[in-house]
Amino acid sequence: MTLDRSNQSSKPVSIVLVHGAFVDASGWRKVYENLSQDGYEVLVVQNSAVTFAQDVGRTKGVIAEASHPVVLVGHSYGGAVITEVGSEEKVVSLVYLAAFVPEAGESVFDLASQEVPGAEKAPLLPPKDGFIKIDPQKFAAAFSADIDPAEAQFMAAAQRPWGLEAVQGKITSAAWKAKPSFYLLATEDRMIPAQAQAAMAARAGATVVEVSSSHAVMLSQPEEVVALIKTSAEPNRQS
Repeated sequence: MTLDRSNQSSKPVSIVLVHGAFVDASGWRKVYENLSQDGYEVLVVQNSAVTFAQDVGRTKGVIAEASHPVVLVGHSYGGAVITEVGSEEKVVSLVYLAAFVPEAGESVFDLASQEVPGAEKAPLLPPKDGFIKIDPQKFAAAFSADIDPAEAQFMAAAQRPWGLEAVQGKITSAAWKAKPSFYLLATEDRMIPAQAQAAMAARAGATVVEVSSSHAVMLSQPEEVVALIKTSAEPNRQS
């Protein structure tokens, strides 16, 4: 069956969504539906979260499928992926959502290992068979404290293990040095402290919007996410 995108791509910009660790692409549903209804072509990357190189490759493949210039959106670990992939010629801007923003030569592991005064460490369990997970008993408080408790509990039970090769994959080039960048800073995040988010966004010279949200900002504040994505797309609209 061929998918008819004629009603979804009236805007001259495509949106590519890249999810983070411990979850999968289904978390984008509210954002996807909102943007699609507004006439954007929206493509969603399903990361492996096994190796960084694999996720970079998957994202490049989805970008190649886009019908228009691309606004590349990354949540959490997805921020590292879009930082690496964003140098693709088709990409016009980058949107980071409570995300890691590495410099060339850095990995998510490097950034997550930095001490943030007064902030608790994310409640990660020790690595097992090359993967890490969040302590299920602490998942909701750290990751998704402001969504429906039943949904947060299911996310904890269904979390996708994160491969150490993905966590430790180092950036070779930082796309934010050449592309306009936008950052949605989740002030109530207990996975990536707000102070760390602010520092990374400032280093990248990103336009910052703060929102009172947990790490699961695309679930708890989808309207804010969509608004920032639309803002990032605005300069690229052509008649």
